[in-house]
Amino acid sequence: MSERTRITRKPDRGTDDRTVLHGLLDDARVAHVAFVRHGYPVVLPMAFGRDGNRLFLHGSTGAGAFLTARSGLEVSVAVTNLDGLVFARSTFDSSMNYRSAVVFGVATPVADDEKEDALRAVTEHLMPGRWDEVRPPSAKELAATTVLELPLDEVSVKVRAAGPGESADDGEDHSVWAGVVPLRTVAGAPERSPLADSAVPLPGSVRSLL
Repeated sequence: MSERTRITRKPDRGTDDRTVLHGLLDDARVAHVAFVRHGYPVVLPMAFGRDGNRLFLHGSTGAGAFLTARSGLEVSVAVTNLDGLVFARSTFDSSMNYRSAVVFGVATPVADDEKEDALRAVTEHLMPGRWDEVRPPSAKELAATTVLELPLDEVSVKVRAAGPGESADDGEDHSVWAGVVPLRTVAGAPERSPLADSAVPLPGSVRSLL
């Protein structure tokens, strides 16, 4: 707990359970990374992966954020899973069910001898099983790619997983529908590349998403 991670609104929704943190990170696919560049705030969506207590952020060596990060970049990273829309009997009381984390710290480039393992972690996070189905990255591709690592040491986690706030004597019109509509991301039908042999079956990494 730090002043930056202390939850001031709805603190009962906060948790320091690392399994909740790891679970919400493993379920998400995009991290929003905030930092200050040239004196103004910037937020960038980035692909990411997790290895134990480290978050890996994937990008190009030519990207401004990654160029700045060569000596360490102070960042905050937000990851959110929207799990449902909460319909109350007023818009004021309506809400969302979610799992979210905000990570604070200094992001630094992964060492060259660890870069391939870090890229494997990001790839397996996004497309489980894909790393072993395709060729390894070339030396040129590795040189063009940077992975930043951020320790999961200073983190704020907040969760809402409940229905609308209501009671039998709340004075609301209970003939109005209230409840929760769960939300989830669902993979659509795979779209084969025009250059892919039509006789080649779907690989396991694709089938596992369906």
